[in-house]
Amino acid sequence: MKSLELWSAIALMVLASSAGDVILSSAMKRIGDLGELRARHGLVAVITRVISDKQFLLALTCMTLAFFSLLTALSWGDASLVAPASASLTFLVSAVMAKVFLKEDVDRRRWVSAALVCIGVALLTQ
Repeated sequence: MKSLELWSAIALMVLASSAGDVILSSAMKRIGDLGELRARHGLVAVITRVISDKQFLLALTCMTLAFFSLLTALSWGDASLVAPASASLTFLVSAVMAKVFLKEDVDRRRWVSAALVCIGVALLTQ
């Protein structure tokens, strides 16, 4: 049972982290160049624009959920498993989400590297 709980916490962390990354990327592309915005309107305008953006706040919520899921997974399992598993699976899920939702070009080299990292994680679980 403990193994199911551990992998559930890792899965939640991976999904929340990847969703947060993709949503944050979308929000920041929509907000625009922060350096240009700061030059035109000042730092307060940049901060106001970012923290008032609903997508940014949703991304922040996802990342907060991911952080607490990671803490939970680390309290249930070994860091030598949780850290590489969560990092590598996040890499893979983020690539898939970026391809699907952001229409990013994910080349073959990234897919192969993601697959190799996942194989490494699978070996760790044995």
